[in-house]
Amino acid sequence: MPLLRITTNQTVDEDRLKELLTTASATVAEMLGKPERYVMVDYVHSPHMIFNGTTATTAYLELKSIGLPGDRTGDFSKLLCLLMQQQLHIPEDRVYIEFSSAERHLWGWNSATF
Repeated sequence: MPLLRITTNQTVDEDRLKELLTTASATVAEMLGKPERYVMVDYVHSPHMIFNGTTATTAYLELKSIGLPGDRTGDFSKLLCLLMQQQLHIPEDRVYIEFSSAERHLWGWNSATF
């Protein structure tokens, strides 16, 4: 049910990518209090990104989940920016994050909806 999409202009080798995905999945599960078996993490390499007038490393994240608590997005932003710093060495001021809460009937899985 939770989906974290990481779009960045930073190239990541296979070993680092596996570590990023594994760490991101565990982080999302823990911070949302949801079973990791429902967490999906998507990595998108987009070399044509610019932010603040420069093509220095940057990232755009989308976190979508059923029942995403809006009053905790500040905490989630901190954790996800820390994840980008630790895993990709992207400074927190080079990260945008979009948070979305989905209604159960609008999130499909296993030939049904939640």
